[in-house]
Amino acid sequence: MKRNLLFVISIMMVAAISAQRTIVVKKGDAKSLLEAVEKANEQNATPQSSRTYILIPDGCYDLGETVLTRITGHNIAFIGQSMEGTIIQNKPDVRNEGISKTAVFQNRGTGTYFQDLTLRNGLDYYACGAAGRAVTLHDKGTRTICNRVRLLSYQDTYYSDNEQCQHYFKDSEIHGTVDFICGSGDVWFDQCRIVTEKRTADGSGRNVIAAPRTRGTKWGYVFHRCTVENMVSDFEYARGWHSTPRCVWLYTTLLTPEKLMKPRFDSQGMRTVVNFFKEYGTTDAAGRDITPASNIITYELITQEGLKGVDSEIRTTRTDESVMTAGEAARYTVGNAFGDWHPDGVTSKIEKKARKLMKHL
Repeated sequence: MKRNLLFVISIMMVAAISAQRTIVVKKGDAKSLLEAVEKANEQNATPQSSRTYILIPDGCYDLGETVLTRITGHNIAFIGQSMEGTIIQNKPDVRNEGISKTAVFQNRGTGTYFQDLTLRNGLDYYACGAAGRAVTLHDKGTRTICNRVRLLSYQDTYYSDNEQCQHYFKDSEIHGTVDFICGSGDVWFDQCRIVTEKRTADGSGRNVIAAPRTRGTKWGYVFHRCTVENMVSDFEYARGWHSTPRCVWLYTTLLTPEKLMKPRFDSQGMRTVVNFFKEYGTTDAAGRDITPASNIITYELITQEGLKGVDSEIRTTRTDESVMTAGEAARYTVGNAFGDWHPDGVTSKIEKKARKLMKHL
């Protein structure tokens, strides 16, 4: 009898602990979502915290002009009902435009996980003039995973802002125009859809997908088996931001290869010519290999320097081959890039747990 009682009590305790680690957001209620984030931050204050799940039903969670909603807790999973149906958005005032001022979420935690949802920054991009920096996810944490996540904005849509970070995207979709995937660290984009929007309201101008600023990590931005969908404006793969930017495109499918500008990567980046920009195995929509046999790029940095009251222009150049060999491309694996962190395994485990939890919504 005592054994049976103890068993029942232990089951009840496990259920109670599990309930504490699951927070259900009210459908379409932005206030409920913010309260869920606050609660998860409090109970997951240390990196050793067990994972907390925030379950978000389909609906639009409109934060208005609220920006930089902080995720400070660790091992928090945001689970939406569907990538296109669960939408979390804000719309900053155009006067507050800026890469560090506009984000829907600013993550500072370790092990943050997003699945089956959309983050949208609704800043009026075409009314901003020269710049319209509107971030969806400003990530200052590490080991963030985005699984079936859609990020919608124009300039600086995604910003990895941690020199030592490791992040992983799987089956996700990122939209933008200028430097819309930007920042530092090692970030792996696996089978994602990259969508370049109109650079200007009339479609003129050019887009640049990525602007890495790699400094303290080895791999930088790796786009693996991604598809690039181009709306109107011409585009380039990437340009250097500063430091020692690294960006590699492996087995990319270009739906409109004629829109990719020569020399494919921007040869005049920002404050650096030390670019490691590479591609391998690029195909068109029909699966035909369209990788150049060779693509030599001369990167150029132009700086102004005053000498005896006279401004002079200084040009620094560096020439590099952007097409990788098969052997070089083979080194790029998730295991090599992330070592003891296995984001694909983490994703599989959380997906199974999320399926069970979402059945009760």
